Amino acid sequence: MAVVEQLIRAEKDGSISFGNYELPEKKKLENFEHNGNVLKVKTFKDITKLESNENFVYESVPGTAVTNFKETDKGVEFTVEGASDAQITLGLLENTEYNVFVDGSSIGKMSTNLGGKLNLSVELSGDAPVTVRVEC
Repeated sequence: MAVVEQLIRAEKDGSISFGNYELPEKKKLENFEHNGNVLKVKTFKDITKLESNENFVYESVPGTAVTNFKETDKGVEFTVEGASDAQITLGLLENTEYNVFVDGSSIGKMSTNLGGKLNLSVELSGDAPVTVRVEC
């Protein structure tokens, strides 16, 4: 897996890929239309952030590259890569409990706060992407 050179792209399976953690300075791409939504991505070595219709969707510190990001009515699934371990925040339904899986293994149940944000940490080695699945 590699960084997303064009900052965000639509995949054939209906998912999206975004983020470039190798950029030394912040870059952003706005007004990317996908499945009836208007997406905005900001990314570089320190942070990667995705918004949909001006609503928070994803943020990682430091920056990451995300591929095959899919949202469903039950949660989200994506593969993430980065130069070092990352703290990821997802925008989901507020006050909801989710089962969280990293590379197919459950890391337990987590609940979102009043703003619908769920925080998790992933260990990234730089060469091995990690698959994350969060579902109600």
